[in-house]
Amino acid sequence: MAEINTALVKKLRERTGEGMMDCKKALLKAGGEIEKAIDDMRASGAIKAAKKAGNIAIEGAIALKEDGKSAVLLEVNSQTDFLAIQDDFKAFVLASIEQAFADKLITTELLIKAQEAARIVLVGKVGENVNIRRLVRIEGDVVGGYLHGNTIGAVVALKGGDVKLAKDIAMHVAATHPEFLLPSEVSNAVIQREQAVFLRLNADKIAGKPENIVDNMINGRIRKFLAEVSLVEQAFIKNHAVKVGELVKKAGAEIVSFTYYKVGEDIEKPGDNFFN
Repeated sequence: MAEINTALVKKLRERTGEGMMDCKKALLKAGGEIEKAIDDMRASGAIKAAKKAGNIAIEGAIALKEDGKSAVLLEVNSQTDFLAIQDDFKAFVLASIEQAFADKLITTELLIKAQEAARIVLVGKVGENVNIRRLVRIEGDVVGGYLHGNTIGAVVALKGGDVKLAKDIAMHVAATHPEFLLPSEVSNAVIQREQAVFLRLNADKIAGKPENIVDNMINGRIRKFLAEVSLVEQAFIKNHAVKVGELVKKAGAEIVSFTYYKVGEDIEKPGDNFFN
């Protein structure tokens, strides 16, 4: 029996358009087998037909609502970018983030439950799969966010500083997508992987050089790599002469956290797997 986790339930929901609880019940009855669950649901009249696995909602919109002390970042997916710019879809996204913010929701599941009836109506009207994929609520001393169109969003929490600074850094995060806040957060495994890539790419340059020279070359590359992937070490997008960390320190502030969302990020798209 396959493990019935949230990812499996969401996959069945994407295929059928049915509610999370109905999908979970169907999977429990089917022993975790998604195709059997679909067949059972069709047989019982719960659905007429399942969407093909390729009909994955990978487009959509990122939404943001904030008040200076808290923010909600939300991703809602659609199957096409055309639907993502339509008024019906926009209205659903707006209603969803308004509810998430007003009710101080901290889990996607609670918002899905609250908006399920509206989602079903929207899916029936537009004929496309629509999913509330993820949300995050951030609270802090100072919180600021930034949206790039409707496809990328970022939120930054500061200790000290002001909302304008938080928004400026959120804009930087949206533009550069740093992977870490501090260089010290980068794991040894990530550093070792970068070393291995560097050695492969520079095998001809390294061949025959003394060990200390090679070590210096590797250390130089790692220092550059850590600066590239760490927010505080990046050159600020609005003034490349200053690093983000320096900018924040000058303002008497400290970055507590940052969050980055991009529509469809990490969703496996049809054709991603060569063997499919």
